Amino acid sequence: MAFKSANQLLGDNDTYKVSSDIKRFTLLDMGFSKTNANNFAFERSLDPSDPYKGIRLKIVFKNDLKSFKISTISGNGLNKVNIFTNKNSEVLVEQYKFLMNNFVERSVFTKE
Repeated sequence: MAFKSANQLLGDNDTYKVSSDIKRFTLLDMGFSKTNANNFAFERSLDPSDPYKGIRLKIVFKNDLKSFKISTISGNGLNKVNIFTNKNSEVLVEQYKFLMNNFVERSVFTKE
């Protein structure tokens, strides 16, 4: 998936856009870490019953904070997963919406 200023998770009706008020320190406070390419990466499990091998949300911001990519991946990180059609979709979607609402509240994203 390419870096874009507005992205949508596979199966989601909501589109998220990079907020004009985004700050580097906010990303670090929210759990993002710097990668070797100076990008900011966030990876968190969405499955409370299996936090180590469960489905994870992955967000990567380009180092200029103008574009990002978002996906949900399997526990081993090799396959993309559609959480909206998963057998545990209710729990996974609830966790996803919770995280994304926090990002919107902290001016990382705007919801469209």
